[in-house]
Amino acid sequence: MGADEVVFDVQDERVEDSVKRITDDWGGNFKVNFIDNYKKFIKNFDGVRVHLTMYGLNINVVLKEISDKSEEKNLLIIVGGQKVDSEVYFLTDYNVGIGNQPHSEVAALAVFLDRFFDGKETQKKFNGNLEVIPKTQGKEVIKKRKI
Repeated sequence: MGADEVVFDVQDERVEDSVKRITDDWGGNFKVNFIDNYKKFIKNFDGVRVHLTMYGLNINVVLKEISDKSEEKNLLIIVGGQKVDSEVYFLTDYNVGIGNQPHSEVAALAVFLDRFFDGKETQKKFNGNLEVIPKTQGKEVIKKRKI
């Protein structure tokens, strides 16, 4: 959907292995990184920091401003669960709500990225070993090289 890296504050080799397997098969340059202190990481991030939360300003109100500011900067999107430390709300440049009702963090991230990239990422090619051939019925996957 447009992201190129995920950062966790808890080491999990299963996540790393899973992402490696997926990118080996399906392509792309997606990375997984683990950090010790997420607050320090957010604070020191050089770019635009966005926190997706149902308590934030509606995406329609702030998306253009975020897009304009991040044209020449990196973009960090923070997605937390119910127990987000209140400090996160003050470490970010924007607290953005996809809606102001409870929602899935994964869904919020997908909606944000889709809007941010104007839906163009859904047509991107990733040069993987496997490729889906779109069909109106059924499913087809081709192997481009031996995996």
